[in-house]
Amino acid sequence: MPSGNAQRFGRGPVPVALILPLSGEPALAQLGTALANASRLAIGFIEASPTIGENITIFLRDSGTSPAGAASAASAAIRDGARLVLGPVTAEQISAAASVTRAANIPLIGFANNGAVAGPNVYVLNVLPDTEMKRAMVYIRDQGRRGPAGVFPATPYGEALAMAFRQQAIAAGFSPGAVYTFSDVSEAQGIINQAKPQMESGMIDALFLPDRASAARFAALVAQTGVDKDFVQLVGSADWANDPALLADPALRGAIFPAVDDAGLNAIRPDYQRQFGAAPPQMATIAYTATILANVNTLSLANPPYSQALLTNPSGFAGRDGLFRFNANGRSDYALVIRQIGSGGATTLDAAKL
Repeated sequence: MPSGNAQRFGRGPVPVALILPLSGEPALAQLGTALANASRLAIGFIEASPTIGENITIFLRDSGTSPAGAASAASAAIRDGARLVLGPVTAEQISAAASVTRAANIPLIGFANNGAVAGPNVYVLNVLPDTEMKRAMVYIRDQGRRGPAGVFPATPYGEALAMAFRQQAIAAGFSPGAVYTFSDVSEAQGIINQAKPQMESGMIDALFLPDRASAARFAALVAQTGVDKDFVQLVGSADWANDPALLADPALRGAIFPAVDDAGLNAIRPDYQRQFGAAPPQMATIAYTATILANVNTLSLANPPYSQALLTNPSGFAGRDGLFRFNANGRSDYALVIRQIGSGGATTLDAAKL
């Protein structure tokens, strides 16, 4: 198994495991390496801050990119004496690692955007579909919109987004909105043709297009219907923030999307780039936040450390991306901004809110 010997950084007494894909599938290994770098940056911040105690030592272990590799790394972390496990990244690897940590009664904070893997003593630190849909639904309701509809790819993640769309629409006080699904973007014209009468009548006045790969295509087709642009608010997802080309697409001008406040990523970018020679990915702030969280006095120095009662404090925690909190079901709530695409890119329209 790829876990091998752990790399250690930090000088505190509490052992914390960081399990990431450092080898295997190239794109995932590249992300894992970047997240490890972000954790190192956070430890460096702790060590350089005279007012912050050095409470933890990070034991970094390679999970590879398979579930078996994650389980092996988790077993090694337990042998290291870890009191908390951070990572892995994918839902499949989190499930595999959690089967080990749960048996040892050690909490795990994974980094996937799939809340289905969360549960007792297994937390997910990322923007989940429920969180972003809730933020967007409440915003459009407060702006006077009354008829949301959504277009979702027929994939597991698309199904999770569609379920969150339905649930959060009802929670925000809307009637159940129209949901369209597609297996291929070639179906886009048919979907927009089907929705056009409802858009013209005002029954659909907000169209959710969370899939960034197809959003520009659907937006262009909406424009071609001739429906007044002010009649239908296009709404994206937090994933849009990771796509500069999408944010520059003229068909999406005026569209809004929920996102983490980019002030956090901007704050660590200079130090990250200087130390590691590349720009940090968007997810770098999650690993940075998790490392700072693990070092918090009230969590790391408690007896026992990292208990559910402490981790699920309803007041939440201040992370690199802003305020977040864990729920008893292991899922996280993130304070998200609403951003709008204009001629010069995306700007913040509404400040961060849980």
